[in-house]
Amino acid sequence: MDNFGRDLTAAAKEGRLDPVIGREKEIERVSQILSRRKKNNPLLIGEPGVGKSAIAEGLALRIHQKKVSRVLYNKRVITLDLASLVAGTKYRGQFEERMKAIMTELEKNRDVILFIDELHTIVGAGGSTGSLDASNMFKPALARGEIQCIGATTLDEYRQYIEKDGALERRFQKVMVEPTSVEETIQILNQIKGKYEDHHNVIYTDEAIMACVNLTSRYITDRFLPDKAIDALDEAGSRVYIKNMKVPTAIIEFEKKIEETKELKQKSCKRPRLSGS
Repeated sequence: MDNFGRDLTAAAKEGRLDPVIGREKEIERVSQILSRRKKNNPLLIGEPGVGKSAIAEGLALRIHQKKVSRVLYNKRVITLDLASLVAGTKYRGQFEERMKAIMTELEKNRDVILFIDELHTIVGAGGSTGSLDASNMFKPALARGEIQCIGATTLDEYRQYIEKDGALERRFQKVMVEPTSVEETIQILNQIKGKYEDHHNVIYTDEAIMACVNLTSRYITDRFLPDKAIDALDEAGSRVYIKNMKVPTAIIEFEKKIEETKELKQKSCKRPRLSGS
């Protein structure tokens, strides 16, 4: 799993995950489904950028903080990178070997909750003439309750790939994820702006936060909140930092001297040594 996945619960313990704001209802619903005895696999359905992956991260944070039902205590949320799983499997049987190894590991480690972003990509992944695709290898284990999985996909791809596969569709409980409102997005940006301020060495005013949300909401119509507003926040910080970046003359002169010293050292090393007679 270490080669093809990332442990979100470990990332939460190390403080590497951003706080998840405004998704309490969805995280609570996912927790409820995961706590069921049967059919306990949530499927997050929503447009790109609405924060489906953030819900999985929010669950990992809650597990770390012990703010979940006791059934989920000590569980680990691990993302599965399907692209790296398929990569390099050009010979027949290689993909099946990798999948079987992962399934065996998951069956032994019952504390793992698998998160598969773009779940629709498992339909046909690794499949070739005479070989099973990933979804057909997952279905029996999901049906037996040997593994738990959180999936994420868009509504269009759900209808195109998953809904048509009745056996796969039955294994999951749908959780609809709507874009955040303007007010919720402002709250999200205020909560996460600290990390962007540290990275770009800037300070975001309330007016800047409002502009990021209102302008992207009005003019960027092909993407969804909160992702497009967070992108604007990041882009603005990067632009301001580069525009205002002025290196003191003393530092520039000091760096020149360091480079000159390095060149002299390299030249002296290249000179031939005279041997004594």
